Amino acid sequence: MDITLIIREQVVEAVKNLYQAEVTKESVLLNPTRKEFDGDYTVVVFPYSKAARKRPDMIGDELGKYLVEHVELIDNYNVIKGFLNLSIGNAYWSKFLHELSNLENYGYQKPNGKKIIVEFSSPNTNKPLHLGHVRNILLGWSTSKIKEAAGFEVIKTQIINDRGVHICKSMVAWEKYANGETPASSGMKGDKLIGKYYVTYNTVAEEQEKELEDGKEPPILTEARAMLKKWEANDPDVRALWAKMNSWVYAGFDETYANLGVTFDHIDYESNTYLLGKDVINKNLEKGIFYRKDDGSVWIDLEDAKLDHKLVLRSDGTSVYMTQDIGTAQQRYEKFKMDSMAYVVGDEQNYHFKVLFEILDRLGESYASDLVHLSYGMVDLPTGKMKSRTGTVVDADDLIEEVIQEARTNSEERGALEVSEEEKLEIWRRIGLAALKYHILKVHPKKRIIFNPAESVDLQGQTGPYIQNAFVRVSAVFRKFATDLDESLLLKYTDIEQAEKDILLLIRQFPEVITSAAKNYDPSEVAHFAYDLAKTYHKFYHDISILRAETEEAKAFRLVLSKVVASVLKTAMNLLGIEMPERM
Repeated sequence: MDITLIIREQVVEAVKNLYQAEVTKESVLLNPTRKEFDGDYTVVVFPYSKAARKRPDMIGDELGKYLVEHVELIDNYNVIKGFLNLSIGNAYWSKFLHELSNLENYGYQKPNGKKIIVEFSSPNTNKPLHLGHVRNILLGWSTSKIKEAAGFEVIKTQIINDRGVHICKSMVAWEKYANGETPASSGMKGDKLIGKYYVTYNTVAEEQEKELEDGKEPPILTEARAMLKKWEANDPDVRALWAKMNSWVYAGFDETYANLGVTFDHIDYESNTYLLGKDVINKNLEKGIFYRKDDGSVWIDLEDAKLDHKLVLRSDGTSVYMTQDIGTAQQRYEKFKMDSMAYVVGDEQNYHFKVLFEILDRLGESYASDLVHLSYGMVDLPTGKMKSRTGTVVDADDLIEEVIQEARTNSEERGALEVSEEEKLEIWRRIGLAALKYHILKVHPKKRIIFNPAESVDLQGQTGPYIQNAFVRVSAVFRKFATDLDESLLLKYTDIEQAEKDILLLIRQFPEVITSAAKNYDPSEVAHFAYDLAKTYHKFYHDISILRAETEEAKAFRLVLSKVVASVLKTAMNLLGIEMPERM
């Protein structure tokens, strides 16, 4: 029973009957009533002033009387200027709670027949994943989960940058300085080992630059360029070294992804896609979409779209990143027939994606109007920016280990957990990862973040562990309450407290939160909802007795309410990639 839909439909009928005007239910402005006013839902009546030819307060009074008379669930109203505040009867809330009590995945929508590809992570194979990658990965994973909850079929993908001179830099440095060092011989994860030699390369290159005249490139860079030419010529030795070193990196990446709880449905590799797109550029030269300059390079004129002229093929016929992205998008459509595609990439690439989407539209791609660049801001530390070249980055694995250790320290300071050592480790892992993920996802993607591991694990304030603690409180209640619960008793509970109604009003919004977060590609909407629900439940838990309720009906209502809160919190946090512990 959707009370908001009922109100909207009845407002449409009221406006038609009272003022002989036609409005749609989608146009009815309906919001939860602000806490400083009496009521549960507020209808904005200003839009009906022209049809009614009356003051907004008079319209509100007439609509209020009509709704109380025609909607059994509405038992009272009040009007403040142009706002009609409606109070929903307690019988509705009891029935609503009873309906939710055994409903799994509340808030999820039915499949809508739409397919979307979400591309995220997409790292280079010359270094391990770092804090910046973590934000990208968490945004991509959470967006995928939210889109699935909103009814989409989601294909999670990444394109790994596994070729180019930057990859050859690590390869040259490993050949020259590693003495055959491997992940097995060093005890290092493969991605960290390769990252070590990427830093070595840059250190050597900088030292060589100091000894050279201006304008000359370091010899080690010349070697890297030569290695790239051999790679492109399919030199067997270079290709074998490349495959071996990349396999070490992939194993390291997979371990980090597993620690973050992330998987992919499909993976592209730039070594397989870097030649894509050239044919479509050449074919569309004849149609006038692209043009060739005197030097043989191919461009597209996008000035009429308030962009500029963009290179798509170099004068020697080789492709640029834009060419590859055009070809990769077309290849994905041929394989998956997606309706839309979202690219999770930092905001430094905003212009690139504007150009890409415009080109795909001009090429007549059916999905071009539904392409999205989920742009996000950088992640900084309290000490400042990170730099991959010098190795001054926050390694993703080290970060995960640090937040778990922070969770362990906080837990031990609060007192011993009466569970096995294995269970403690799992609890600390869940708390630590919740701290990391929530701290990043609660921020709107377009905003920059300063990440402080110690602050993220705080049990007070807007943190993942604070929300987990609300779930743990419910678990503790049900550990104490061992008898069978007669859930039908809650239907007889008539004196619903405002604190109880506040929780139900929030829960009622959850499906709309999922819809909005999916539409806006914004996991922070789900994160804020989870925090608001946890905060509201903490207040309820503090102010109102559950197990010592005044009647059995009240006790049943509060127990079921607690169970539903835990279920909705678990669902919301799952959409953020966060697991709930039973104890803390």
